Amino acid sequence: MGGHDSGAQHHFTGIQKYFNSYTMIGRRNCVLATYGTIAAIILFFKLKPKKQAAVTEK
Repeated sequence: MGGHDSGAQHHFTGIQKYFNSYTMIGRRNCVLATYGTIAAIILFFKLKPKKQAAVTEK
């Protein structure tokens, strides 16, 4: 029969072992990595020092 072969086992190596779309753990790791990246970008811009105007003497 045609269609998706649900009986096939997927054997991943390297980074695909942790980040894949076939297992629930792989999907969870992708979501956590995405949320972590977004949080890091937000923290970077919030904690970045503000530029101060140059002080000119009269």
